[in-house]
This record gives sequence, structure tokens and C-alpha cells, in this order.
Amino acid sequence: MDTRTTTGPAHGHLSAADLQVYLKGIDYPVGRQDLITHAQKNDAPGDVIAALEGFSDRTYQSATDVSTEFGKVR
Repeated sequence: MDTRTTTGPAHGHLSAADLQVYLKGIDYPVGRQDLITHAQKNDAPGDVIAALEGFSDRTYQSATDVSTEFGKVR
């Protein structure tokens, strides 16, 4: 049974703000794999993980940096 609340992203309508929900508490700077691992620990759905997997393999300095990259891959 899925115990997630309805505060997460609607399927197919992932936004940068939705992505940040699953990255809450991460300490920057981080690499792409760190973003993926952190999101997985926060029970991110597959579309969030897929978006992060599409990110460039580099170091992200801030949430703004992540949001900018998200805009490039979505």
C-alpha cells in the first residue's frame, strides 16, 4: 500500500519545487549521484529519480543550481 500523501507531484507534472521536496535537508555542494541517493532515501517516485539521472554529472552548489539544471532536462 502506498502511504505517500497528496503533497507530492502529480504524475507527469513534475516541477522544480516538487523536486526540492525530495532533496530537503541535503547539504550542498553535492554531485549528481548524491542528489539521486538523497532523493531515494526520501522515497522519491520514479519520475523524480529519472529527472535526476538526466542531470549532468557535475557538482551542484545550491538548490537554485539544481532547479536550473532541472529546467534544462525536463
